[in-house]
Amino acid sequence: MNAAVSPLCAQSDTAPVAIPHYINGDHVAQSTGRSSAVFNPASGTQTGALPLADPAMVDRAVAAAAAAFPAWSQTPPIRRARVLFKFRQLVEANADKLAAQLTAEHGKTHSDALGEVTRGLEVIEFACGIPHLLKGEFSENVGAQIDACSVRQPLGVVTGITPFNFPAMVPMWMFPIAIACGNCFVLKPSERDPSVSLLLAEWLTEAGLPAGVFNVVHGDKVAVDALLEHPDVQAVSFVGSTPIARYIYETGCKHGKRVQALGGAKNHMLVMPDADLDQAADALMGAGYGSAGERCMAISVAVAVGDATADALVERLAPQVQALKIGPGSGEVDMGPLITAAHRDKVRGYVDLGVTEGAKLVVDGRAHVVDGAENGFFLGGCLFDQVTPAMRIYQEEIFGPVLCILRVESYEQGLQLINDHEYGNGVALFTRDGDAARDFVQRVQVGMVGVNVPIPVPSAFHSFGGWKSSLFGDHHVYGPEGVRFYTRLKAVTSRWPTSIRAGAQFVMPTGG
Repeated sequence: MNAAVSPLCAQSDTAPVAIPHYINGDHVAQSTGRSSAVFNPASGTQTGALPLADPAMVDRAVAAAAAAFPAWSQTPPIRRARVLFKFRQLVEANADKLAAQLTAEHGKTHSDALGEVTRGLEVIEFACGIPHLLKGEFSENVGAQIDACSVRQPLGVVTGITPFNFPAMVPMWMFPIAIACGNCFVLKPSERDPSVSLLLAEWLTEAGLPAGVFNVVHGDKVAVDALLEHPDVQAVSFVGSTPIARYIYETGCKHGKRVQALGGAKNHMLVMPDADLDQAADALMGAGYGSAGERCMAISVAVAVGDATADALVERLAPQVQALKIGPGSGEVDMGPLITAAHRDKVRGYVDLGVTEGAKLVVDGRAHVVDGAENGFFLGGCLFDQVTPAMRIYQEEIFGPVLCILRVESYEQGLQLINDHEYGNGVALFTRDGDAARDFVQRVQVGMVGVNVPIPVPSAFHSFGGWKSSLFGDHHVYGPEGVRFYTRLKAVTSRWPTSIRAGAQFVMPTGG
């Protein structure tokens, strides 16, 4: 959206603005039908009114993408890459504006938002190398005067359904690679913080992307189901909770679509007695409370080997959790608000549950109030000790500023605890023992592993994805896996006739 209609940093005395869809290279208003309120979570005030697309609006976006596909898929990859190079320049030049919009609707700190933009830029940079990434294979003389090659070709119209916690980065995990491969894209962003997607759409158009190649439709389950069932949608990418990821995967597959659906997480950090405990505590602070814990890669469980290790961690963590600077993300703070009042209350309910279950609440942030922002959706940092595997606060994804400490007697017990958990998204081991680290990397049943790295998000030229109930589908996102997901393989075997004719052959052709 342009500055005249953007809800960016809207104040309490500003009337909510209407947020449009973006279809076929232009904003599309929706004056009738259902809508949803968009809030500034730091103030609790409504800043935007979001239209919720009906199936007809979804069909309009898909039709625009389908119409653009023939020409875009035939555009040479180097020309597609040049559009992405220009787009990257625009995102980099406007990083502060994008981060401010993130903070206005999500609530995360400006510095954290800038970090999100940077990680998205890395995927754009990877996608700029698409001419190399799409190179096929060739074999000469697989049979007498017969050559073989393989090529990767785009799918057609693909869609991304993305979460509130990374409204810039997660879409940028998807669409740069998808459109670089020659597909056309329909994005259904979170209805909680949708305006970032419109900035990205505008900059893609400014970079020279043809109309219809990238579209944005806002909506809820009605729009999601319309995309999952649409006959012209070939593939679906999703990031969100495990129940919804399972639904997306099952429904999309039922309708013949390729699906990658990333679900929830309960990420552990196994802390060995020989670890640098000051370093481990600092890592837990950033990984547990950064972005108010609303990260799928947040560390929400610290597994301490031995009571001495656990006691030392609690001693270091408790004063730091109590000292967290909490306030609007536009200020100099460590942690901003949660995304909605309902989610704040849900997280607070988990803290209540943990106390009822018998865990020791070392730091209680439930009553935290931010002066001057009393109506904001804030919750203070919470720290539990003496958590057990039978407790729901251990088993379930809380997605808030709540860190649980479990005590185990040995490395083997800690490893088994992690491997037995339903989720397998990310994990970290803190140790000085190289042998233990090597064993951990080999045996842990988790998709992304960090050794003395608390949030092991892979670089853009690798790929991101978990195991078990954290991922449904065969492909991880971005990187080489992303190229494979957004293309399909075609094998070609060719022979050119000569003047010598051998007549009809009725046996299986072989290379022998």
